[in-house]
Amino acid sequence: MQTVSLSSFKGRKNIVLYFYPRDGTPGCTLEAIEFSDHESVFAEHDCVVLGVSPDECMVHAEFRDKHGLTVNLLSDVDTEVCRKYGVMQEKETEGVKRMCLVRSTFLIDKKGMIRHAHYGVSPRGHAAEVFDALRKLKS
Repeated sequence: MQTVSLSSFKGRKNIVLYFYPRDGTPGCTLEAIEFSDHESVFAEHDCVVLGVSPDECMVHAEFRDKHGLTVNLLSDVDTEVCRKYGVMQEKETEGVKRMCLVRSTFLIDKKGMIRHAHYGVSPRGHAAEVFDALRKLKS
């Protein structure tokens, strides 16, 4: 386990920071696989892809190994980072209110500025949409 600081990429890499609710669910699995499948294309454009969820590191490792994922998965068990990015939102289900992570993605440029924020995204095709935004950022 190691701590990842986005500032370590400043001046060197663009960052795709995607937040997802939980390892192993159908949508989260699809999204992680698509980002892994596109990871080399992102890398060719000086971009690192980082996935964040409240799951623990060991759960990430099992998820990564089970699906052959290549993207880095970061653990935010206390949801501190999730809250800072505004991806924790209150939802009501059957009269019960609770905080839930809203699937969201941020494209951060080499200067450390958020250039695109996508909230409530659909996992299918999302990696390609984010890549299109990255290409426009670079042009």
